[in-house]
Amino acid sequence: MSQNIETTYNYRVVRQFAIMSVVWGVIGMLVGVVIAAQLAWPELNLGIPWLTYGRIRPLHTNAVIFAFGGCALMATSYYVVQRTCNVRLFSDRLAAFTFWGWQAVIVGAVLTLPLGYTRGKEYAELEWPITILIAIVWIAYAVVFFGTLAKRKVTHIYVANWFYGGFILAVALLHVVNGMTLPVSYLKSYSVYAGVQDAMVQWWYGHNAVGFFLTAGFLGMMYYFVPKQTGRPIYSYRLSIVHFWALIFTYMWAGPHHLQYTALPDWVQSLGMVFSLILLAPSWGGMINGIMTLSGAWSKLRSDPILRFLIVSLSFYGMATFEGPMMAIKTVNALSHYTDWGIGHVHSGALGWVGFITIGSLYYMIPRLFGKTQMYSVKLIEVHFWTATIGVVLYISAMWIAGVMQGIMWRSVNEDGTLMYTFIEGVKATYPYYIIRVAGGLLYISGMFVMAYNVAKTAIGGEAVNPVIPAPALAHA
Repeated sequence: MSQNIETTYNYRVVRQFAIMSVVWGVIGMLVGVVIAAQLAWPELNLGIPWLTYGRIRPLHTNAVIFAFGGCALMATSYYVVQRTCNVRLFSDRLAAFTFWGWQAVIVGAVLTLPLGYTRGKEYAELEWPITILIAIVWIAYAVVFFGTLAKRKVTHIYVANWFYGGFILAVALLHVVNGMTLPVSYLKSYSVYAGVQDAMVQWWYGHNAVGFFLTAGFLGMMYYFVPKQTGRPIYSYRLSIVHFWALIFTYMWAGPHHLQYTALPDWVQSLGMVFSLILLAPSWGGMINGIMTLSGAWSKLRSDPILRFLIVSLSFYGMATFEGPMMAIKTVNALSHYTDWGIGHVHSGALGWVGFITIGSLYYMIPRLFGKTQMYSVKLIEVHFWTATIGVVLYISAMWIAGVMQGIMWRSVNEDGTLMYTFIEGVKATYPYYIIRVAGGLLYISGMFVMAYNVAKTAIGGEAVNPVIPAPALAHA
């Protein structure tokens, strides 16, 4: 590069995270298809302990959430904060450390989880040495992000950075509090909390991992990449600020809805339900804000598959954030809890919202990171969109039907009060829907393979670039 390093953006770390997001996405979703197939055909674990469902299911969740999603969040946040602040990242060395440190965390998960080393906490299974490494990497990430904001050349902090900043701070708090453990060996520890307190802390963490890692962070993507791909400003900037503060305040209190009808105090369960219902308002406000950005430009959806990914992701976001509060209502939860309805709900958010907004954002960024005007093949993006869309619809529809059916069968009683169906009858009735889920998962992972090929051809055929930072008077995001 002929330009001085101080006059260019740091795209190196953005490229690294973007590429690894695609790689980990393929791996994590492939593991998901394997465990979905094991539920239909249990013998597929081949009798090998470290390939059993209980061992590799947490590997799937960690790989998709923290490897695929985490790398995408770091890639896009580093990209967006530089572009909107018109400065290079605060520290190139710290940024590089966050990349290699995060990959070390993921490799640690890949090595330990199949071997059975786990804390047994949803989304927080990784044992204490890896938990400490996560905290160190996250502190470095926060220093880079907020340090870049502090040295910005523009007065205004664009709303996408508010969401990224909120996500970074909240995840740090959640991780540290829920990660408090007493180590008893190199790879074994026990929670410092006991009984119902441990459950409450875990689901305060667990649901806010959804709320801040899988929602607030990805809303940062939405508020930058939807306007950029549309070529129009966000529909209502004022609404975006209201969306931020309402979401940040409300989400923290919703976790107890995971523990309805348990030993948790009844008032705490009710509090979780009430705040879950309130959460519907800011969630839908954000969805409407994103979709209405297309006002006057709806025709672009016909010819732009990247924009289609971004907008359809908002539809899934609206669907999941309506369904979640409804499932938090105690009478509904009595039917839905412990059933596959919850799996359908989670995957409408994970595959539909998180997956689609990430894919669309990566398709926007990657050509620009490698000096290209567009991806290697727009036609392949089109193929990816339709395979992924059909796949996710098959998946979530099968799980919704299976879940409601399970709930009804488990609650059905004869006139004398005995259960109308045995548990195994419920399993047999669910079996066809598990096969449909596998088909949906295969379609979705097929789309990811298409994306990986498209990204590889774009990267190999392009030249890595670090664009010049525009003069302050001419600065644009």
